[in-house]
Amino acid sequence: MKTAISWSAGKDSCLALLRAREAGHDVQTFLTMCEADGFSKSHALAPGVIAAQVAAFGGVWRAVAVPDGVPGAYALCFDAALQSLHDSGHTHVVFGDIDLQAHRDWLEPACARAGLQAVFPLWGLSRAALAREILDRGIRARLVCVDTGRLDARFCGRDYDAALLAELPDGVCVCGEDGEFHTVVVDAPGMSAPLALVSVGPRTVFARPPMRPTTLVFDELQLADAP
Repeated sequence: MKTAISWSAGKDSCLALLRAREAGHDVQTFLTMCEADGFSKSHALAPGVIAAQVAAFGGVWRAVAVPDGVPGAYALCFDAALQSLHDSGHTHVVFGDIDLQAHRDWLEPACARAGLQAVFPLWGLSRAALAREILDRGIRARLVCVDTGRLDARFCGRDYDAALLAELPDGVCVCGEDGEFHTVVVDAPGMSAPLALVSVGPRTVFARPPMRPTTLVFDELQLADAP
């Protein structure tokens, strides 16, 4: 089964990748929706970081740039990317969603229109159990974005580990499934080598509609050997 994965570069995508490969899916294509400047959506990761990460997994990265200021551009670009996957022989697309039904209700029809089958290896599992599995499998990640309306900015840049999980306030999902935080994987089973990343400082972004108004703090990262 020639399979692609919707790749955020974070821990949930990574666990979904491992589970999908173990289930027999030949996942070689990593699809990432990006801003017009090439940085990834939601996580704001530099293209070089994701490209190096995907290469470490032995995959091929497909970055899809979404133009600014065009109504409905994200959906149009996503649909076109899915059709391109189908046309290049892919039959399935893996997603790392856990239990947000509205998102699945959007993804499955989009895949079906392109002649693809959506696969959800983490769907319906306990969030707490998934957090434990991520740590038990040796997936190493760090928080690269924090929604300060839900979690203190001091958590941005922290390693995603047992100590962090123990410090999360009540009401904050241990997987960040409700948007409290996003992560980037720096090492995991299947990677040829860990990513060597350096922080070039925090960046604050004020989110506005159609996003929920809030303040986001990003840990800007680059490869250690980047110029």
